[in-house]
Amino acid sequence: MRRVPRVHRVLAGCGAAVVAVGAAAPGASAAGGPEADLAYHGSAALSGGRVDLLLTPHNHGASAVPDSTLRLRWSEPLADRQVLPEGCARAAERTVTCRVGALEADRAGEPVGLQVRLRGVPSEVLLELDTVAGGGVEGGGRGDGRQRVLVLDTGDTYYF
Repeated sequence: MRRVPRVHRVLAGCGAAVVAVGAAAPGASAAGGPEADLAYHGSAALSGGRVDLLLTPHNHGASAVPDSTLRLRWSEPLADRQVLPEGCARAAERTVTCRVGALEADRAGEPVGLQVRLRGVPSEVLLELDTVAGGGVEGGGRGDGRQRVLVLDTGDTYYF
C-alpha cells in the first residue's frame, strides 16, 4: 500500500473535522430551541490491529449542552474483549459510546482517550464519529452530524 504524506493526512482530516449539532441564529435553532455546534478534534493511529485515539470535544455554538454522548463506529469489527476508560461502553460489534457530558458554549470539553483492538489486522479502518445525545439541544443545520476519519495501518498519527 502506498504511504500517504503527512501533509495530505492532516489536510484530509481537517476537511472532515466539524461535527455539527446546530447552526441557526445564535442561541436558537430554526425550531426555536437552544442550539450548539459540536466538533471533535484529535488524533488516531492504527498499528497491528490496535487503534489509539485521543480527541477533545468543542462546543462552538451559542448554547451550552447539558449532556452529550459520542458514538464511535469502526468499519472493522472490534475484538471481543476491550478495556475501555470510564464513561465509555461497547454498544455493538463495531460501536463504542463515550459520555462527553456537559459542554459550555464556545468551550472545549474534557479529552477522551481510548485504545481499541480490532478483531483482525486490517490495512486501514474508517472511524465515524457522531453525537447521539445533546441534552435537549437541537441541531443539524451545518452538516449531517457526522465526521469520518480514515486511518491507515502505518503507525503514523492522523489528525482531525
